[in-house]
This record gives sequence, structure tokens and C-alpha cells, in this order.
Amino acid sequence: MENQWYVIHTYAGYENKVKANLEKRVESMNMGENIFRVIVPMEDEVQIKDGKKKVTKRKVFPGYVLVEMNMTDDSWYVVRNTPGVTGFVGTGSKPVPLQEEEAKFILKQMGVLEQKIKIDFAVGEDVRVSNGPFENFVGIVDEIYPDKGKLKVMVSMFGRETPVELEFGQVEKM
Repeated sequence: MENQWYVIHTYAGYENKVKANLEKRVESMNMGENIFRVIVPMEDEVQIKDGKKKVTKRKVFPGYVLVEMNMTDDSWYVVRNTPGVTGFVGTGSKPVPLQEEEAKFILKQMGVLEQKIKIDFAVGEDVRVSNGPFENFVGIVDEIYPDKGKLKVMVSMFGRETPVELEFGQVEKM
């Protein structure tokens, strides 16, 4: 049985308290092998007041908390009987886990899962610059920086090879 993400419903405004209570219960009841992570989905909200930029955290799903767990009778009991928890989200009495894509999307939005960028380029490959100041120039991929989402392309300018750092989205395969 593999761990999955479940959504639990809480009293409004009690999400952080439920998270703290559940984490304490997991520790005190030795449920660490079945209940792994408890997350209150948050996102940054930028507000501009009196010309000053202020970033605050905002709950994405007020009244809900995500729990990564193996669903067993014991783990269900621990979560269900945590103070502030009103129940699992799902039809009937059986909790329904989030689909893997839904969970990944939420975690990625929060920055818990780093976005994976698919690299479709290889060193030595010919590419065309599709936008930016070097648009329509042709070059050869010299280096790839996956962590930055950029590549170094050697472009022929004025009869000599010139290194240009471009984002993945600025070049296309030929």
C-alpha cells in the first residue's frame, strides 16, 4: 500500500491548529510510518498599500488540510479524532485520495515540489533563436543550465562565434 494525499475538512480558521495537533498526535501515537506530511495549502498574496508592497500568505483552500498517509484503520482513527477535524473529504464513509496530478499541482503551486523543466536540447545541437534581440539567429548549444532554465548558445555575429545566454523558451530546434 503506497502513501497518498487525502483532504481533511476542518473548522474554518483552525487549519494551522489542526496541522499542529495532528503532527503532535502522529508523534505521540507513533504513527510516523503511516502519516507522513500535513500541509495547509498557502500561496503568496501581494498587496500594495500606501505605495508599499506587502506579501502575505493566504490559504488556498480555507477549511481544508492535506495529509499524506497510508490509509489504515489506525491512521484513519488518528486523523479523524484530531481536535478541529470534522472529517475526510469523500463520498460516504470511505475517504477518497486526491489524484496524483491534483496533489502534484497543489504542491507545485506552493513550491513544495519544484517544477521539473523538460530539457529537449543537447550540447552541439543546432538551434534557432525564436525571440528576443537575437531573433532568427542560428547557433550551436554550448552549455545547458537546467537549474536556471537557460542555455549558452554560440551565435555567429560579425564573422565570429559569440556566446549568448538564452532561456529555453527563446530557442527552438532546427
